[in-house]
Amino acid sequence: MNQKSKRQQVHERQRKQKLRSNLIWGGIGAAVLALIGFLVWQGVKPAAGESIPVMAGGSEHIDVDSDPGQYNSDPPTSGPHYPEEAEAGFFDTNIYKFPAGYLIHNLEHGYVIFWYNCDLLDEAGCAELKSQIRAVMDDLGGVKMIAYPWPSIDVPLVMTSWGQLQKFEAFDAAAAKAFYRANLNRAPEPNAP
Repeated sequence: MNQKSKRQQVHERQRKQKLRSNLIWGGIGAAVLALIGFLVWQGVKPAAGESIPVMAGGSEHIDVDSDPGQYNSDPPTSGPHYPEEAEAGFFDTNIYKFPAGYLIHNLEHGYVIFWYNCDLLDEAGCAELKSQIRAVMDDLGGVKMIAYPWPSIDVPLVMTSWGQLQKFEAFDAAAAKAFYRANLNRAPEPNAP
């Protein structure tokens, strides 16, 4: 009887070890499948906003401070640009002679840009728009984001990424976050800083 009890104990211990091993490997397998599914989804999920054809020579670098010429959208989503980018963050004023030359380089690296036009708003409306943009940038961690004044647009806000553009008649934080999440790093050089 004692012998059978020891045999049963050994058998029970082996059964538990096998069950534990199966659970661990099953969990690892499920995690790997979930990761693969997520990566596939990231690659095939549709981009947000209006698709703008990437300009011929859209990744072409030109000399710094030279005039990049005309773009096929306003604000631009691709085209000739400088080999240097703008710093990430919020710009209250235009600091560049040809800002698109720098900003398109950021788009090429997978950035999302908020282009805003306070000329279409009163002072309070402008302050509110800037505050809303900053809040979304903060909520999303500020990674690969720029906000830049752009007086030529016909709406208060346009967001762009490489080859994508979304206009906003009025600020919509949920739509802005969705655009960012769908389009971040969808660019020729997504692994660049």
